[in-house]
Amino acid sequence: MATTSGTLNGAVDVAAQEPTNGIETNGVEHIVDESIAVKPNAINDVPRLLEDIASNGEALARDGAQNRRQLLEAARSLVYALETPRESMIRFCWSQSTVFAAIESSIKLGLFKALSKDDKPKTAAQLAETTGAEPVFLSRILKHLGAMGVINETGPDTYKPTNLAKTLTIQKYADGFPCMNDCISAGIEKLPQWLEKNGYKAPSDGKNCAMQIGFNTDLHFFEFLATNPEYPVRFMNHMAAYHQGRPSWMDAGFYPVQERLVKGLDRDAPLLVDVGGSTGHDLAEFRRKHPEVQGQFILQDLPEVIEKAQTLISPDIKAMEHDFFKEQPVKGARAYFMHSILHDWPDNKCQEILTNLAQAMKPGYSKILINENVIPDTDADWQTTSLDIIMMSLFASQERTERQWHALAESAGLKIVNIFTAEKGVESLIECELA
Repeated sequence: MATTSGTLNGAVDVAAQEPTNGIETNGVEHIVDESIAVKPNAINDVPRLLEDIASNGEALARDGAQNRRQLLEAARSLVYALETPRESMIRFCWSQSTVFAAIESSIKLGLFKALSKDDKPKTAAQLAETTGAEPVFLSRILKHLGAMGVINETGPDTYKPTNLAKTLTIQKYADGFPCMNDCISAGIEKLPQWLEKNGYKAPSDGKNCAMQIGFNTDLHFFEFLATNPEYPVRFMNHMAAYHQGRPSWMDAGFYPVQERLVKGLDRDAPLLVDVGGSTGHDLAEFRRKHPEVQGQFILQDLPEVIEKAQTLISPDIKAMEHDFFKEQPVKGARAYFMHSILHDWPDNKCQEILTNLAQAMKPGYSKILINENVIPDTDADWQTTSLDIIMMSLFASQERTERQWHALAESAGLKIVNIFTAEKGVESLIECELA
């Protein structure tokens, strides 16, 4: 990666290229000592983090996986604290893009399937013969996958699968990697360019954000998905994998279904209307987890989605074509439910969606249930903040804080009466009523 231009023995002439390392404040330049680049980021935090890891490790052994996330966060924080700024910079710049390329190439090659046929170690030569890949090339890919913890290295050019490698043989999980390259990553990569051009303010138009630059299109994200039949399939598989294993508002102890939804139910009115509910997976989950709840269930989405949904849903769910930017045809339902709908749209469009629902609600009876992320004021989860940057880049939308949710609800004549949250980094259930 070095250049020999104008230098001795191939070394880069750093002094000639290096910019001033000062920070200017009120006309006074403060020099940043470059030695911090090779010192740990937060060495003083290490003893406390080691204590946290020891404590959480003992609890994990004693109580099972209940505190696994706390242990994982402490371990991750320890790595960040021990890492030097130079190491952090190189990790961000080099490892993430290269391991992504290695994983996607391995998925398409069938490498993980070949490696995961059994738990016996396999050499690069054996895997090259199975997959048809050029041996020297495959050895390089395998070394990087091993270095990044995607697979286990057991000897020279010899590897075994991890649980991650085995999971990547399942289409739902494997599709996340081509999905990102198909319709997501290029938009994120162009966010700095879009922000610089537009004065560093968040975009507010889904047809004028980084996505259009990244994919050289004037289409909205959802319109772009429709340009290739593989795109929506991979996107939906990626979303399904994202939701796998996460607490659901329908689980016991999350949202009091009997108390807040079933009690006082008017049997002549629909119980639950899933607005923009795709092929009905949420309603199917509700019926499975609460078979004792009787009522009318309605699934709403665009015609092409409903056509597919009708072949998948059970007879007790009514499929209905509906555009949520238009008047809501179902009046006075007990609850109108939306799962990860509003984060796709900027505030003005969300206001339209919510206003259409508010106008269909029965005062003192109907409610809106919004299943979305609520970003906390402190200690936000990296998954949620990552998704927020993705939504900014692709949709000119966002993941919202509690204050932003209240403001949005009030703009449509609603009030938030409860926010139910199971754990950090998991979508909450926001319960709204007419103001």
